[in-house]
Amino acid sequence: MYKYAIPEEKAKIYEEIREQVRDFAEKEIRSIAHKYDKEDKEIPWDIIEKMSDFGYFGILVPEKWGGLGLDYTAMAIVAEELSRVWLSVGSVMTRNIIAETLLMNNGTEEQKKKYLPGLAKGQILAAAAFTEPNAGSDTAGIKLKATKVDKGWILSGTKTWCTFANRADILVVLARTDPNPPKRHLGLSIFIVEKERSEAHEKIKHPNIAGELIETVGYHGMHCWTLHFEDVFVPDENLIGIEPGKGFYQLMQTYESARIQTAARAIGVAQGAFELAVKYAKERIQFEKPIAEFQLIRSKLAKMGTYIEAARQLTYYACMMKDTGKRCDLEAGMAKLYAAEMVEYVTSEAMQIFGGYGYSKEYEIERYWRDGRLFKIFEGTSEIQEEVIAKRILEIY
Repeated sequence: MYKYAIPEEKAKIYEEIREQVRDFAEKEIRSIAHKYDKEDKEIPWDIIEKMSDFGYFGILVPEKWGGLGLDYTAMAIVAEELSRVWLSVGSVMTRNIIAETLLMNNGTEEQKKKYLPGLAKGQILAAAAFTEPNAGSDTAGIKLKATKVDKGWILSGTKTWCTFANRADILVVLARTDPNPPKRHLGLSIFIVEKERSEAHEKIKHPNIAGELIETVGYHGMHCWTLHFEDVFVPDENLIGIEPGKGFYQLMQTYESARIQTAARAIGVAQGAFELAVKYAKERIQFEKPIAEFQLIRSKLAKMGTYIEAARQLTYYACMMKDTGKRCDLEAGMAKLYAAEMVEYVTSEAMQIFGGYGYSKEYEIERYWRDGRLFKIFEGTSEIQEEVIAKRILEIY
């Protein structure tokens, strides 16, 4: 496993990264993941602080801005190994990556100087506020209004599915700055809204933002929120790129990074479930022998392992495309689509191998099953990925 179609020296670096992250995940996260999930507790601050110390939040940020300056393959490995033990921990860094890539690609020098070092070091934690109650897949349908005033903008409206919003220091908000553009997507802009960080389970700390907690089936460890913005002032200098009307294109470019990272998280969840299933199949005795000796169980494991590795290599290819500066919306979309379909299949089959115990909360495999189902929905539904892929295929051929 973990093969890289690259020079041996670089592959060695990647394996060193993998071993370091896996060691951290096994020693620091494994012991609390299942307990915290069952009790719906949020990730402890000390875990987030250790992630900051290791540089995980700034893995893609150049060294001059306080990051590690590594590539997308390294980022995918970190996301995979953290998610292999607990998806929520592997997902904390997602929001910072979104904010960082938006700033690195579109921010002014002043914006980069103000936010990138803190984001890279985990001193600033971000949350994304893009989705609205009536605008999920339809990004151009955003309604949250940004009205120009002296020295800034006033934001009013509602966002939903804002994961980690309570504990974040900044919200990256997509808003409508032009109510009547020639085309809907031309009237959008992205703002950075500063707020006070909350403790676990505390509500949103901002005088003009009210938050409602959304209860979810899985993905515990971070909470999702609906946010109501009521006359939230944002200074001009917090409009990413300063020029309004560029938000849609900025976000689409960032989605390449987000979908690669999401594919990596799906692979991690699948790998974790797969390893639990293999271990259980070797230990579970039925008819006087381990169930791993039964052909149907072996068939399941063979397919699961093959699908995981196929998703991993597709994701690494998208990483290489991104690292070499090539357009990779097609490859990132394929990686995310396939990984999302794969993780649902693998976690379901892993639960089946556990039999009745798999449906018990005593065993952590049910957590992997619940978390695995989410990937076909977030960071672009599978149906949207198919549209993106089909559109690019029709352009190419």
